[in-house]
Amino acid sequence: MNYMLCRHRVEDFDRWLRIFNSDLEGQQKAGLHLLYLLHDPTDRNHIVYLFRVDDVEKARAFTETPEAEQAANDSGVVGPFQLLWLTDLK
Repeated sequence: MNYMLCRHRVEDFDRWLRIFNSDLEGQQKAGLHLLYLLHDPTDRNHIVYLFRVDDVEKARAFTETPEAEQAANDSGVVGPFQLLWLTDLK
């Protein structure tokens, strides 16, 4: 099983979440299935989320589009953005 783990800060969690949720169809078409959406208990704007990934190349292509970059900018992502591609140990 493959996963994509994302970690970053946002200016405003509620604004970020609205934009994040607005592309559920795009996420699904890219084979991304949200498993966890977490935030730091002392800083709601520090978020971590984990997707199960059907096809790593398709998901990676989705995350590298100009539209994905624009969505990150529009949603208020600030500072470094960590994106990790993971797989189960076998």
